Amino acid sequence: MAKFELKLPKMGESVAEATITSWLKEVGDTIEADEAVFEIATDKVDSEVPSEVDGVLIEKRFEVDDVVQVGQTIAIIEIDGDDDSHHDAAPKEVQIEVKQDESIAVAEVAQTVTAAKDTVAPVVSSGDRFYSPLVRNIAKQEGVEQQELDSITGTGKDGRVTKNDILDYIEARGSQTISVKQETSKPEPAAAAPKSAPAETKTVEQKQKTSPVVASEGDEIIEMTRMGKLIAHHMVESVQKSAHVQSFIEADVTTIWNWRNKVKNDFKKREGENLTFTPIFMEAVAKALRDYPMMNISLHGDTIVKKKHINLGMAAALPDGNLIVPVIKDADQLNLVGMTKKVNDLAGRARDNKLKPDDIAGGTYTVTNVGTFGSIMGTPIINQPQVGILALGAIRKVPAVVETPEGDFIGIRYRMFLSHSYDHRVVNGALGGQFVKAIKDYLEAWDANREI
Repeated sequence: MAKFELKLPKMGESVAEATITSWLKEVGDTIEADEAVFEIATDKVDSEVPSEVDGVLIEKRFEVDDVVQVGQTIAIIEIDGDDDSHHDAAPKEVQIEVKQDESIAVAEVAQTVTAAKDTVAPVVSSGDRFYSPLVRNIAKQEGVEQQELDSITGTGKDGRVTKNDILDYIEARGSQTISVKQETSKPEPAAAAPKSAPAETKTVEQKQKTSPVVASEGDEIIEMTRMGKLIAHHMVESVQKSAHVQSFIEADVTTIWNWRNKVKNDFKKREGENLTFTPIFMEAVAKALRDYPMMNISLHGDTIVKKKHINLGMAAALPDGNLIVPVIKDADQLNLVGMTKKVNDLAGRARDNKLKPDDIAGGTYTVTNVGTFGSIMGTPIINQPQVGILALGAIRKVPAVVETPEGDFIGIRYRMFLSHSYDHRVVNGALGGQFVKAIKDYLEAWDANREI
């Protein structure tokens, strides 16, 4: 019998590790190809990892809450066939290739660790306390010092501090008026009066405890989900980091409305896909980003990265009420048919919780459709480290002035608001306004006789 190594797959450029949240199969279970074996969580998404082969699970190399690097072997699956039949063709080449891949992965991880040591404040694993790179990174970003980190009670394996532990601590810390940093910055009184040490320790312990929830009779207390906490953390971080400014513009989409009604049934029969308004709007945004490339950037500290690829994030609702942003890669290279299929695929897999980590990685600009819920406009929060996000308002049938060569008249038109939030640190009002106007112009210049 041959053995197959099930490894943690690549999950996007910015994801180097994941936490195992649950095992869906146990040792001895029969597994089919594409059947989920275990679930993982990153700081971006929860996902299932499927098997690539049919076989029997014979070994689990990690347990729940273990942090695993991309490329590491998680499980061993026994498959039908002899070892010779699978590896005799070129055993040496295969072995060398695997070793090279492992060496590259180890080198990449080593480079990441080295860079972290050079840039992060001295927050390190100490004694029996091991901190994953993700936990140390959050500690750096939030100004959590070594003393604070060592005092957090971990809920992971062997008392390890997990991502949720440190996020909960940060949230609790924010409600306190005295920080550990303030206390430790005044060592003289503590040295002069040792009797004050117990009081100081008590203050630290009190600060770590979450403030009690006050509820009236009949109230229901609901714990936030893990993803809900992450979303909340990212939203607050974005508001604190970016100077949010909004520009609003109204677009007449009557031609698009009538054109879609004319072609959608034939499109459904031919392509097997529903033609919604979303891919039409995405096409216009991609064209505008090509016209205004300085909207297709990211900001890292004082450094601007001008993106070569136009990767559009598309905010989608999850079954639990949370939002996720799958990404349409190279959106400007897709025709309307390709855009429609990509939009429908990502939206469908988002609803079914089947998105993979790579599906939400690499976005350069984000679009959210607030009109789905009847809102006519909104002020969306920027998805860091991007510098802009567009909210699509509901399409409304309204009376409007129509200009013609024969004169102006009042007509019934289909109109919508485009709400553009952008980071005023790097995007001035002129660029922000010109960009959203370019989208409006593309929508209003739609060819009523366009064929797809």
